[in-house]
Parts: sequence; C-alpha cells; structure tokens
Amino acid sequence: MAKATKATIDPREAEHFGRLAADWWDPKGSSAMLHRLNPARLAYLREAVDRHWDGDSGGFTPLAGRTALDLGCGAGLLTEPLARLGARATGVDAAPENIGAARAHAAAAGLDIEYVAGGVESLAGRRFDLVVSMEVIEHVADTEAFAAGLAGALAEDGLMVLSTPNRTPLSRLALITVGEGLGAIPRGTHDWNRFLRPEELGELLAAVGLKVTDVRGLSFSPARGFVLSDDTSMDYLVTAVRA
Repeated sequence: MAKATKATIDPREAEHFGRLAADWWDPKGSSAMLHRLNPARLAYLREAVDRHWDGDSGGFTPLAGRTALDLGCGAGLLTEPLARLGARATGVDAAPENIGAARAHAAAAGLDIEYVAGGVESLAGRRFDLVVSMEVIEHVADTEAFAAGLAGALAEDGLMVLSTPNRTPLSRLALITVGEGLGAIPRGTHDWNRFLRPEELGELLAAVGLKVTDVRGLSFSPARGFVLSDDTSMDYLVTAVRA
C-alpha cells in the first residue's frame, strides 16, 4: 500500500481556508463558487459510483454499506451529500476551523459524520471504498506525498474521484484574473503555477499504483452555470482505481 511519508499540509493554505469557515455554508458568501460547482460535481460523482459498482441510477442510497472519505472537505459541502447517499462518511481538512463548522452543520442536520482535523497522513492506514478530493491537490505542500496518501486510503476495489483546475490560459483568466479580481473567489485562493494538467495528474497517480479511468471537463455555461463537458481547459474531474 502506498504511504504518505511527508507532511502534505501547507500552513498558509490551511490558514487561508480556515478564515472562510464562518460562512462556508452561505450560498452567497465567500464559498459561493463551491455551492455553484457542487451540482455538477455531484452529478459526475453519482455517474462514477453507479458505473463502478454497477448500481441502480434511480436509487437514493447508492453508497449504502460503503465507507467514503472526503479529503480536504472544508466545512462539509460535499461530505454531507455523501452521507445522504448512504455512505459512512469521513471528512478530513487541514483547517480546524472548517472541521468545527462542519461538525456543527452536520449535527444541526442530524447527520452522523466523522470529521478529522489534519492531512491525509493523519488517517493512520485506514482504507475507504470511495475517496473523494475536490479542488485540493493544487493547495497541498507536496503533491507526490498527497497522491501517495490518496492511494493508501483507497480500498483494493475502491473508487477515487478528484477534481482540480487545469494549468491553461483560460484557468488563469477565469479563476484568478476574473474570479479573484472581481471578488467571486476570495483573493489569494489560487496559485496558477500549482495547477495540474490532466496528463500530469495521471502521471502522479500512476506513480502510486493508480490508473485514471475517466476524465471530464467542468465548464461554465451562461445559461446553465457549471456543467460537465468535454472541455477540460478550465477545470476537470477524474476517476481512478487501483492499477
């Protein structure tokens, strides 16, 4: 099993996102962009889960009886839907402030979710049927160690779903120049030089014994908002399994 041997948390990144904890669940607050991204991300996740486990696309709890890890969970915006889909969900985040907000929100919603403050290396050899990490790998201190930690947390027949911005002129324009420049995204959230191209992410995963089975673009439509597409030039999602 691949292991994360180096610390993956970037303290500056943890501090930045920790400052956003108070209004993480406000759809008009500093995390508004994540709220708008969530429907497309969940649609892709549901497709991947049904395809991997040959599930019923009409069922309400396709993750019943399975464990799920949301790594870099923030205040639980994706972790809570995983629990509602039937999973025994665990959320891990580097910012303790986010974990506090996540626990409070889950308790108010009556959801039994395990939340852990720390990095992937804090999981102590635990494995999960589903490992999810959305818009996180571009914020870690060591991408190779982070990829190893992801692989180490994945069960033998498990499924991994990741998303991250592509390193292209469009992503710089959309996410930093426009998104952060106009205040739709908190300033300082992104470092374009840390974005990964799909082939680079694929190489990182291959090096720790995983193979990418699908890549899908995440694009913006003026009429529909964020949608799944074949265009990976701004942001993209991948599924991966053990090679």
